[in-house]
Amino acid sequence: MKRFVMALVSLGTAVGILLGGTHVANASPSYDQEVAATARNLIGSPFKWGGTTPKGFDASGYTQYVYKHSAVKMSLPRTSADQYKTGTAVKKENLKQGDLVFFKTDGKKVSFSGIYLGKNQFVGATSKGVRIQSLTTKYWKDAYAGAKRVLK
Repeated sequence: MKRFVMALVSLGTAVGILLGGTHVANASPSYDQEVAATARNLIGSPFKWGGTTPKGFDASGYTQYVYKHSAVKMSLPRTSADQYKTGTAVKKENLKQGDLVFFKTDGKKVSFSGIYLGKNQFVGATSKGVRIQSLTTKYWKDAYAGAKRVLK
C-alpha cells in the first residue's frame, strides 16, 4: 500500500511538471499512521517463540520489528516488560493509533505487547500469528496492564 501511495504521489508530481504547473507539497502520513500501516501489513505472519522477523514473531519481537521498520525507525527494547518501561503512560480512553498496549497474560507481570489501531482494536503476535484483537473481549480486558505512547 505504501509503495502504491508513493507511486501516485510521484505520478501526480510528474504530471504537474509536464503540464507546466508548480508542485505543491502533499501532506504525508503521520508517524502514528505509518506505524499502524506497517503493523497491518504484517497481519498473517506466523507466531514463533523468540521470533523477530516476518518469518515468525513473538509479541515483543513483532512490536520491535514494526517500530524499527516503519518510517519511525525507532528501536524498542526486546521484551514486552522492558518496552513497558519506555514512553509515557496513556489512559485507555486517550489511546491513539500507534500506541503500545500491554497485557499480563500470565496474570503476574507484563508479558505481551501490541500496537493500538483505533476503535478498541490492536494488532499483536498471538500464538495463532499476527492478528487484530479487540480490547473489549474478556481475555484482553482482564489481562490489560496499560499503554504507552512512544511517538511524539
